[in-house]
Amino acid sequence: MRKKEKYQYILDYFRERMPHITTELEFGSVFQLLVATVLSAQCTDKRINQVTPALFRRYPDAKTMATAEPDEVLEYVKSVSYPNAKSKHLVEMSRMLVEKYAGEVPADMKDLVSLPGVGRKTANVIQAVAFGRSAIAVDTHVYRVSHRMGLVSKNANTPVKVEQELSKNIPEADRADAHHWLLLHGRYVCQSRQPHCDKCQFEFLCPKLLDNSKLD
Repeated sequence: MRKKEKYQYILDYFRERMPHITTELEFGSVFQLLVATVLSAQCTDKRINQVTPALFRRYPDAKTMATAEPDEVLEYVKSVSYPNAKSKHLVEMSRMLVEKYAGEVPADMKDLVSLPGVGRKTANVIQAVAFGRSAIAVDTHVYRVSHRMGLVSKNANTPVKVEQELSKNIPEADRADAHHWLLLHGRYVCQSRQPHCDKCQFEFLCPKLLDNSKLD
């Protein structure tokens, strides 16, 4: 099957079964989505959803979190990965939002990645989920699935390159959903250590390029 046909089959499958899907992170505002996404780096959404209710009760918006010190935020997020760095980033990010953007999360990519702790993947999540833009966030799941299934070339050896190749092959209208389609497929089916190929709806077209599927 040619790559174009493979994309068509996969996208058609997901369009029919998951026409519109969003993040599994729980949040009540764009700011809370941003905080949860920053915390979710190298950590499970399940863990983040256990941590954020208490965090958001204490710091529901950028203005309240901007008044905190990192060690105060740390008490709420100490069970996530890299809690010290993330606590520091969240406070610095909140202060910058208050000082530069009146406490609101900006929609522009350049502005988003200027925030402490916010990289391109996080910025793409915010653009897609909060602002409905055609952005593809490449996390470890999307990176792994894209390589294993032969959706991107071996030369796509960084998240940005994977994002660029996926964007070339996925229609603009599907890009925000495609991030979640590939992510959930990687989270529940095409898992890192033991992919469930026997349960995969794409098993017959997947080249199983396992050696080049992990993000360093």
